[in-house]
Amino acid sequence: MTRNLGLAFAGFAIVAMASGALSSAASASQAATESAAAAAAKASPDLTAALSQELGTTPEQSAGAAGALFGAAKSQMKPTDWAQVAKAVPGMTSLLKAAPAAGGKKGDPLSPIAGSAGGLAAAAAGFSKLGLSPDLVAKAIPVLTQFVSKSGGANVGNLLAAALK
Repeated sequence: MTRNLGLAFAGFAIVAMASGALSSAASASQAATESAAAAAAKASPDLTAALSQELGTTPEQSAGAAGALFGAAKSQMKPTDWAQVAKAVPGMTSLLKAAPAAGGKKGDPLSPIAGSAGGLAAAAAGFSKLGLSPDLVAKAIPVLTQFVSKSGGANVGNLLAAALK
């Protein structure tokens, strides 16, 4: 009986350590995303400022939101079309890194859907992870397309708009 209790305690300790490691990994991942968002806000200040004003968000949230939407667009576009959009946006690589990782929290019934969904569903899930209402996706898209149209031309803006429909 004492041996069984010892094994049970050891099993509990292993589970607790694994849980702590997962929690630490999640915290490190969140810190990396926050750092990436701050870098992206600095790399593309005009875009993040425009989004912040329209959405009522911080520059870091705006950078993550832009990254989520650009990531959704990228997944829907031909590589040659995407290259034109990426060229029109300063700091595109940083913005994409600022987007929350795909997938949800363990136990979230919608996480398999959001994690495997492409396009706007994935962007809406990213907005939620940033603490933003998924309804803000509809307000953010015109800001992004206007920005891309100004910096890359109307044709490039139209490519982005078509990918985000």
